Amino acid sequence: MRVTSKGQVTIPRKVRENMGILPAKTNVEFLQDDNGRWYLSKTTDNKKTVSRFRTAYQSGKITMSTSEIMALTRSD
Repeated sequence: MRVTSKGQVTIPRKVRENMGILPAKTNVEFLQDDNGRWYLSKTTDNKKTVSRFRTAYQSGKITMSTSEIMALTRSD
């Protein structure tokens, strides 16, 4: 398997299908055992990072000023 100049490799289709790796939906990690061997593992990160813009509408009120609404879109 050839490594690109960006350090990327293509995981063969058979391996992806067998492991249930889906493009843009699955995270993987590399693990090393006590003998120094490396393994590819599918992570079970169930946390979804949601943009603060996607949830700002839930805390906005009609009575809020423009400055207050803009503050909801800025980081804390």
